[in-house]
Amino acid sequence: MTDLWGFLMAMEVMVVVVVLLLMLLLVFGKMMHEWWHESKLGPHRRRSLPPGDMGFPFIGNMWSFLHAFKSHHPDSFIASFVSRFDRIGIYKAFMFGSPTILVTTPEICKIVLMDDERFIPGWPKSTCELIGKRSFVGITHEEHKRLRRLTSKPINGHEALSSYLKFIEETVISTLDQWSSMGQIQFLTELRKLTFRIIMHIFVSSESESMMEVLENVYTDLNYGMRAMAINLPGFAYHRALKARKKLVAVLQSIIEKRRGKQDSEKKDMMDALMEVEDENRKKLDDEEIIDILIMYLNAGHESSGHITMWATVFLQEHPEYLQIAKLEQEQIRRNIAPTQQGLTLKEYRQMEYLSKVIDETLRIVNISFVAFRQATTDVMIQDYIIPKDWKVQLWYRNVHMDPEVYPDPNAFKPSRWNGLASKAGTFLPFGGGSRLCPGNDLAKLEISVFLHYFLLDYKLERLNPQCPVRYLPHPRPTDNCLAKITKFSSISM
Repeated sequence: MTDLWGFLMAMEVMVVVVVLLLMLLLVFGKMMHEWWHESKLGPHRRRSLPPGDMGFPFIGNMWSFLHAFKSHHPDSFIASFVSRFDRIGIYKAFMFGSPTILVTTPEICKIVLMDDERFIPGWPKSTCELIGKRSFVGITHEEHKRLRRLTSKPINGHEALSSYLKFIEETVISTLDQWSSMGQIQFLTELRKLTFRIIMHIFVSSESESMMEVLENVYTDLNYGMRAMAINLPGFAYHRALKARKKLVAVLQSIIEKRRGKQDSEKKDMMDALMEVEDENRKKLDDEEIIDILIMYLNAGHESSGHITMWATVFLQEHPEYLQIAKLEQEQIRRNIAPTQQGLTLKEYRQMEYLSKVIDETLRIVNISFVAFRQATTDVMIQDYIIPKDWKVQLWYRNVHMDPEVYPDPNAFKPSRWNGLASKAGTFLPFGGGSRLCPGNDLAKLEISVFLHYFLLDYKLERLNPQCPVRYLPHPRPTDNCLAKITKFSSISM
């Protein structure tokens, strides 16, 4: 018995020793990881770094980031830095395989976003490869200005938005009527199909319905790899996404080639417009530029619009007092439309002032684009802290939008908070900021507004699992994709 007891005591001591050794090894590993990246800066620059935590070798802070977003507490990631180092708004970390400075307050976000010379795009490799190296996310400041100038009119111009509006409206009306007869649906899944159908019609209106379905399935795989670790091995999201991009590029390239040489003066869609547009030197966009621009807009006009439309609808159903105000506004707009007018125009869209506040509040809470990426081209001093040359910079829009010092009671859905509010620069960033403000924001808000207009006037949403948990990556969504029934008011009264 004594021997057994001695053996157990020895085993217990060994376990304690092993645990202590592992802890020491982890601590040593963290110290060496931090030293390895900081030692290259020299002692003076190293002392000027902001406080922070660079995590473990290779994985850095990615485990903490993923754990926070997958444990239904996404704000806990930045909160851990704030609790340890105070609300200084700038911290060092190691993210997506690179030494990184996290920026979390409006003041510093504004500085970074407005400085195109010292802060260039610094998106992860996975995002650049999947969206496209010739899209807005990966090009230089001068190239960006040129593309922005060439594409603004075909995408966000008054004439373009007016031409898109009719199809958006017709598609929303017919789709809502169809949903009301389907019984139980995954509301988010169906909305994503709707917004995909709209954006692809805007892009390539002449293509068949079966082609649209193929493209949507391919794009879904591409989207899941956008912010994944760039691990190009079977079974990983990035590997699937690369294959999806290759298919998507092949399809879009084949459409471009079919249209080359056709003598059709009428521009039917965005692809036609992008193929025809010329700069001041009569230089046109090449095929790679056109394809990467379309894929970038596909992301903004499909994913963002679908998710924000779902959340705005859900929030309004959960807050009848706000729903009533929004509905009264839409009823007034409908009453004021002349009997001879067919459908909505941009005039009515711009009268949806309260609905615009509902959408802005939804964008703030949901945070579809919760972080943006830059890279310092030179050493930059901000608030006595250095952002070293070539280090990545992450702008945490989510933290800005959910900061109680910026938005009191930030988790509450309150469209009224926008009454008479002129947002200070850097405080409202759902579409980014500065010269790289998302170029598809007007089109996205138009899609969302038209849907909500017709939904509020004629339909009701009944969620089947209202307490369903939310998944935050790659975008916030209910795990059941918002299982619900859509009911038409005429059916309710019968």
